[in-house]
Amino acid sequence: MSLYPPPHHQESGFANAVKTLQTFPLALLITTQNDVPLLTHLPLIYKADNNLGKLVGHIDNNNPQLQHLKPGADVTLVFNGPDSYISPAIYTTRQLPTWNYIKVHLEGKIIRHQNIDELKNTMVELTHTLEGDQQRFVLDKDDSRMEAFVNYVTGFEIEITNWEGKFKLSQDKLKKDQEKAKFALKDSYSAIMSDYIDFIYKRHIPKI
Repeated sequence: MSLYPPPHHQESGFANAVKTLQTFPLALLITTQNDVPLLTHLPLIYKADNNLGKLVGHIDNNNPQLQHLKPGADVTLVFNGPDSYISPAIYTTRQLPTWNYIKVHLEGKIIRHQNIDELKNTMVELTHTLEGDQQRFVLDKDDSRMEAFVNYVTGFEIEITNWEGKFKLSQDKLKKDQEKAKFALKDSYSAIMSDYIDFIYKRHIPKI
């Protein structure tokens, strides 16, 4: 195991990594070609198997990164869980300021591209997953709009070959301070969202 981040910040339970990418399914997909990196943000579905599992998603055919996603190609993915500044004021002992976060880094290999029928099924499954328990919208595989949509995207499957969980959660602190850091992470992450989203929606400047 790597010494950075320190072992106590490295997650050893793969189930916790899976829970993170299922809860925060928007991945940062990273590939390189001729030493030039390309990055795309894509929601991906996790599918368990007898190994580490696989990820399934689709990409716009106009995205130049598609040329990197040929079967057999290696890819790197990052899934971002919550993160927050942790003030020393919350602790019962003297500490310095820090930043806590939950991140999952994956390495994988493109297995194959999907045919049109598989792509439709993936879209239906992805929508079902993202709609959650309420299922306010159900995507019909035979929806006429799907016929046009599948001509503009390519579905793909990624075999996960390696994983690393970077879970910095004040594990080097007293148990009671770890608990305080947990609540600080929850409160800070939720508290900033409303104001931030309102700010961006009001002030977003499209690059036209």
